[in-house]
Amino acid sequence: MRIKFLLVALVISAIGFAQSVNDYKAVIVPLKYDFLKTENQYRMATTSKANLIKAGFQAFYANEELSPEFADRCQLLYMDVKKDNGFLITKLFVEFKDCYGKVIYTSEIGKSKEKDYEAAYRESLNLAFMSINDLHYKYSGKTISANTRAVVTASPVTVAATVTPATSVAAPVADVSDPNLLYAQPTENGYQLIDKTPKVVMKLLKTSRPDSFIAIKDGIQGSLNAKDNQWFFEYYQNDKLISEKVSVKF
Repeated sequence: MRIKFLLVALVISAIGFAQSVNDYKAVIVPLKYDFLKTENQYRMATTSKANLIKAGFQAFYANEELSPEFADRCQLLYMDVKKDNGFLITKLFVEFKDCYGKVIYTSEIGKSKEKDYEAAYRESLNLAFMSINDLHYKYSGKTISANTRAVVTASPVTVAATVTPATSVAAPVADVSDPNLLYAQPTENGYQLIDKTPKVVMKLLKTSRPDSFIAIKDGIQGSLNAKDNQWFFEYYQNDKLISEKVSVKF
């Protein structure tokens, strides 16, 4: 009876994954994966995008300029390909992440015994996409904002979780067309700013003022301050005050 229940739970959970994937408009494809040395090496980015389109997704490279329809990054999925350890065998699997870096879906592992890297990577990726094809993706039309997103748990129940910002900030208006735009993800003590990769670029700690944060970037501590409807990262270098403009969407 227990085994039967677990099987049912797994099936329902898989359906939950498919449903959450359907809530996203498109997928962003990086030009380089961690296990590769150069952009689009072995045409992996090209193969990824082609497979996504075949599976029914709208797909864009990370360096493509998107239309206003796709300006809200939290309505997009971010693809990544991971390499699993294997002896004399290549193993790859695909991850879809949301704008917060949370894994929404993980594909089955694709395997190849080809000795040539390009052939092995391509075969493994194509096989990993077989499980993605089985999702039968179709955009649901559901709107996912920066503050509300679907969360799929390991249990057979899919719930909607609301993320409440750590503090209310009268933030300057963000230019969503800026390719260097950073997105604020609430943390326990403030925010972390992530780019479209998504990668954590800066960490912010709350102060008594909503227009000023203690900021840490690349090991440098300074402050992020709102001035003239813009954000500036300010810090001292060789006893000189440095002020860098930062585009942030809270």
